[in-house]
Amino acid sequence: MAPRARLAWWCLLLAWVTGACGPCGFQPDAGVKVVVPAMPTTLDWSHSDPDSWANYPVMLATQRGLTVLGSDHAVRSGLAERWERSRDAQGREVYVFHLRRDVSWSDGSPLVARDFVVGWRRALRGRERGEMADLEGAAEALALQDRMAPEADIVAALERVGVEAVDSHTLRVTLAHPRSYFLARVANVYIFYPAPSADLEGRSVEEVRDYFDRPRDGRPLALGPYRVESWDRAGERVRLVYNPRSAFPPPLAEGESPVPVITLMKSEIGPALYERGRVDFVFVDSAAALRVKRPEDLQREPLLSTYYLAFNTERAPLDRPEVRRALSRALDREALVSGLLPAARPSHVLLPPELPGAASSDEAARLPHYEPERAKAELAGVPGMERPLRLVYRSGDNFVPEVAIAERIVAQLARVGVQVVLEARSDFSAEIARRTAQGPRAYDLYLRRLGGDYAHPNTFFTLFERSGNHQTGWETQGGGEPMGRFERLLEAADGEADEGKARALYTQAQEVLVGEQAVIAPVYHPDRYFRARDTLRGLDVDPFNFLALRTLRMSAPVPEAKRAEGTP
Repeated sequence: MAPRARLAWWCLLLAWVTGACGPCGFQPDAGVKVVVPAMPTTLDWSHSDPDSWANYPVMLATQRGLTVLGSDHAVRSGLAERWERSRDAQGREVYVFHLRRDVSWSDGSPLVARDFVVGWRRALRGRERGEMADLEGAAEALALQDRMAPEADIVAALERVGVEAVDSHTLRVTLAHPRSYFLARVANVYIFYPAPSADLEGRSVEEVRDYFDRPRDGRPLALGPYRVESWDRAGERVRLVYNPRSAFPPPLAEGESPVPVITLMKSEIGPALYERGRVDFVFVDSAAALRVKRPEDLQREPLLSTYYLAFNTERAPLDRPEVRRALSRALDREALVSGLLPAARPSHVLLPPELPGAASSDEAARLPHYEPERAKAELAGVPGMERPLRLVYRSGDNFVPEVAIAERIVAQLARVGVQVVLEARSDFSAEIARRTAQGPRAYDLYLRRLGGDYAHPNTFFTLFERSGNHQTGWETQGGGEPMGRFERLLEAADGEADEGKARALYTQAQEVLVGEQAVIAPVYHPDRYFRARDTLRGLDVDPFNFLALRTLRMSAPVPEAKRAEGTP
């Protein structure tokens, strides 16, 4: 950092420290205060937690993966400066990653390939260990743990897993099967991030837990532009401090400087605190609030996400694909979301248009879309349609206008002769899984949002596989043949190295799911809204719906006199 820029940074830091008192109510904390929906459940990125979404803001700010995703969602170099991809004689996919030599942990120690070996082996013993199943040998290690095998057997199996430090800066990764999504996945799914092996090896289980649970003395170490200084569980605060040793500093323009301190906090009155100037960022998590006066600093991030209507395919009359397709054709997506949000992206396809491999206009035209007269004719006289269909959705307000969309679905389906009753459930997940005494699930229709974890079509399809938590029962359709065909298409696409061929296979899989079988009827691709101070840059939300702090920096406030003159 140039001397003049360094002086400006320290002056701004001093101003923030001295200004942290007074009316803010959160003294003596300096820096930026961010209201988040939930506190982290762990700081141990290798062991993680089933509620991992709450951990992402901290993990993404403090760590890095082998790759990163560009603004166009293309895979780019991250901790690895380059890599080679090949297949061995057994048909397994092998990656050789060459690590950057300018990357160090926040204590100055270099990143080495052993850090990935330790981190990934720990992840294979963590609470989300099934996410590592693509690695060669992972299936054996997971099976041994599931049957509570002797510890020595588990350790031996972990040592055979396909992650190997060839030398200090060369990592070899072997997958059990080719996976076209692997490079995108290691960029964003944080259990694939390295762990500081020099800090963790030789420690007991209790010592490792204490290392992550009680941040102190610069630990846990970080690679990103921030590290965790403290974690106040009772006060629901996480304090991040700038990491000057990071090889990934925020991009600074003239007049900008790093933010020295970020406090993540949970508060039920976040919007009110923002209005009073006591916090610097807040999500707008009320669709109803977005329909009233919209503040000038309101910002929007289009998500790689899809909100859809799902059908209970086991329960008549929805056990017939032609009935489900007709119901999908009865939905006017434009009208379903019109006027509910500042902007909306109605859609009848599963994959968002920004996603690499999304459907072309010709491919989308082959999927069920708004054709009300055709739908009415196809539904006329169908046995069972005389009974009301039960539509279940999550209760409570959030950034998706669920109540309004559900009510509009009722009105639209009524126009084609279908009666629907609504039921908001606080126990939504349990309700869509509940079965009747006769066997099928109890609901008829449900509304749900699906968000991508990484920028690849695969992440949108896994929910609907046989092992996925889709709760639609479509694995029973046609004796299981349609789902079997769907999964074979996904397996072929996942293993296809040619992007064009893989895209064609994913397109066919989408046509089976959304078109031929009409298991779901996509409605729109949601956006996330938030408010942030105009002196902050890079404080926003990423396309995966996670708070983005990686490029956060600050600029000096514009004086009121110049602001009145329209100075930018």
